[in-house]
Amino acid sequence: MPIEKTHDKIILKHPKGPSVEILYYGATVISWKAADRNSSSLSERIFVSSKAALDGSKPVRGGIPVVFPCFGAPEHPDHLKLSQHGFARNQVWDVDSVVMDNEAGVSVRLTLHPNPAIAAVYDKSFALSYVVTLAEHQLSTDLHVGNPSSTDALEFQALLHTYVRAPANDVAIAPLQGKYYVDKTEASLEARSKLKEEKREAVDVRVFTDSVYEDAPSKIDVTW
Repeated sequence: MPIEKTHDKIILKHPKGPSVEILYYGATVISWKAADRNSSSLSERIFVSSKAALDGSKPVRGGIPVVFPCFGAPEHPDHLKLSQHGFARNQVWDVDSVVMDNEAGVSVRLTLHPNPAIAAVYDKSFALSYVVTLAEHQLSTDLHVGNPSSTDALEFQALLHTYVRAPANDVAIAPLQGKYYVDKTEASLEARSKLKEEKREAVDVRVFTDSVYEDAPSKIDVTW
């Protein structure tokens, strides 16, 4: 299955048309084109802002940024020298290997380890391995965090901050009904800190929305 490497990214191509593009910078997925199951026409599934920098000058605004070792502003004592969302999204990753290449799909593994730039702001030992798998109708992204130290604990937050391209007037997100969340669009700090209960069977984004849910399920359906 075709795997193309350029000076700044790796491109995976499925024989039936779907493709995914991954920048070495941040290991950020910036494109996933796939067809609906009842259509052969390819559509872009990932949102990247028209204002995003793709030249490695700063983290990509959109795509699937890798967040490690802190989410948001750093609070843990080990993270106080870090910028928001940590360093994984603004470091150049290495392409380690092709994990799978057959008719079912293609996988590549990218890795990140300590380097002088990271050591200047973060002195913990770690090993990140990120596997991106493209199938005909599916993109899978799996982040593995290793602690090479046998004596030093590694405390971290990690996530894949996915930006899904979807029509704002039609999209629905579920199941979140009955979950509690903070509404970051509220005007005051007090209101932004107060938990609300989600009453809707499916959440929409027809107005400006920035909500953080507690105890969200491991599977979320985003449909339109």
